Amino acid sequence: MRHTRQVPNEAKKRRRAEPPAPQPYVQPELPDAHPRQSAFSYEVGTRLPGRHGRTGVIHTPHGDVKTPAFIVVGTKATVKALTPEQVAATGAQAMLANAYHLYLQPGHDLLDAAGGLGRFTNWQGPTYTDSGGFQVMSLGSGFKKVIDMNTVDSSGPDDAVAPGKERLANVDDDGVWFKSHINGDKHRFTPEVSMQVQHGIGADVMFAFDELTTLHNSRGYQEEALERTRRWAERCIQEHFRLTDEREGKDYQALFGVIQGAQFEDLRRKACQDLAAMPFDGFGLGGALEKENLGTIVGWCAEELPEDKPRHLLGISEPDDLFWAIENGADTFDCVSPTRVARNSAFYTDHGRFNLSGRRYKTDFTPLQEGCDCYSCLNYTRAYIHHLFKADELLSHTLISIHNIRFTVRLVDRAREAIEDGTFFELKDRVLADYYAGAGDPQGRD
Repeated sequence: MRHTRQVPNEAKKRRRAEPPAPQPYVQPELPDAHPRQSAFSYEVGTRLPGRHGRTGVIHTPHGDVKTPAFIVVGTKATVKALTPEQVAATGAQAMLANAYHLYLQPGHDLLDAAGGLGRFTNWQGPTYTDSGGFQVMSLGSGFKKVIDMNTVDSSGPDDAVAPGKERLANVDDDGVWFKSHINGDKHRFTPEVSMQVQHGIGADVMFAFDELTTLHNSRGYQEEALERTRRWAERCIQEHFRLTDEREGKDYQALFGVIQGAQFEDLRRKACQDLAAMPFDGFGLGGALEKENLGTIVGWCAEELPEDKPRHLLGISEPDDLFWAIENGADTFDCVSPTRVARNSAFYTDHGRFNLSGRRYKTDFTPLQEGCDCYSCLNYTRAYIHHLFKADELLSHTLISIHNIRFTVRLVDRAREAIEDGTFFELKDRVLADYYAGAGDPQGRD
């Protein structure tokens, strides 16, 4: 018998009609600010001498976030394999969910009826949602996006699609058509829809809808996409302010503009200048970045963006990336890697990343990391968690995820403390020398 996957009713209801013919773009007149924006603020603390790095505090309606900070990712309103209480015990201050996934299932209207993301999940701290733009344009085979995000070859066609992939999304100046990865239904995302979805989800921090480009895209296309993202940012602000007025009884939700521009300094600086002139509450630094230039690009942005607004670097968690980003002015970060690699038995230590699938761990009765204060390290051994993984027991995912989140959260906490006590550069040199000394073995070789 052939089995078919049941489609959530809410997803069926949100199918969109074909778009009307594109209309000429009319530059909107944006207000300087919204009266309710004072409910969200950023307070700068200690500055890193000679660099753009700093400590600070983000104030939200659901609590403060001390920065620099790692924001744990709960894509579908859950950090995979963990309860909110377990996540909080790692020291994570805030959680980020994904608007695309929650739009499709269970639906933003349901989260709104439940009182918002925090109440729906029983997460007690601040919450973030990204706009869904990355997933809309990349899941399955997004238009101009299903390619190697790390490639720097821009000589090929802009609309290249990875071999064996179906094109699931198409971008135009008004928005994006995409197919659901759940059932193939066709949907339409525009800046206005993204704002409506994120307001319904109810996170403390939202991100404006943007067009993600890759290092593969030509300079000409980067310029075209950057202008489209600027216009979408204006439309996001308009809809955000309209919804803020309409939803007067709800807590204020901050809106961050997203900086694109790939590896081009002039485009990054222009994007920062354009968005800094708009009444955003903060900024996200997005797009594909060459690892060796990450710190430089963050520095360009820090030089252009206002000092009194937070900067969130989307999608990083490797120790070297974190230190370079912090040094050059990024305040918060998010990434799925700590839990994603955990589900494949990889765990972090001060001396690199290792994989518990190796036979040598069968009789290793030490914790994942000596001296780690996480629940997993205080209570279990590598041998036990190795056994769980080999036996396909889901508890292995939970225990390694707890450790990896704690490792990453604590690493950023140590960087914050080091800025405050004047030892940041010593900490950076020591941590990176130990972590990348070559002892790590993510493949789990014996």
